[in-house]
Amino acid sequence: MSTMIGAEATAKLEIQPRGKAIAYWVTTALLAFSVGSGGIGELSHQWGTLGTVEILGYPVYFLTILGIWKVLGTIAILVPGIPRLKEWAYAGIFFGMTGAAASHAFVGDYGAYAYHIFSPLICAILALTSWVLRPKSRIL
Repeated sequence: MSTMIGAEATAKLEIQPRGKAIAYWVTTALLAFSVGSGGIGELSHQWGTLGTVEILGYPVYFLTILGIWKVLGTIAILVPGIPRLKEWAYAGIFFGMTGAAASHAFVGDYGAYAYHIFSPLICAILALTSWVLRPKSRIL
């Protein structure tokens, strides 16, 4: 009887880390896609990015700065190793996204149903979730 209980406990232990690993990679992939594609869009001044900086009152060259940092942050969270750089990248993404949401809220840019506020907040939550779920090999 004790071997059955031990086998069930072992099976549960093996499932939890696998589920955590899957959750980590799903949130990290979503975060990398949204932040990385946003960075590329800002670097190439894609449709909507120029209008956004004008609404917020930022200079156009701000797009280049944000785009570079977003692309570098995306690379940092995906590349294995360098845990300290990953910490900085997660922090930068979190602060950048919450700052974007606050900037849109302060100028009254609620967009269609406050999209411009909720979208960066969702990215901030993804960054926080990915950071919490990261494997031990990626922790300082």
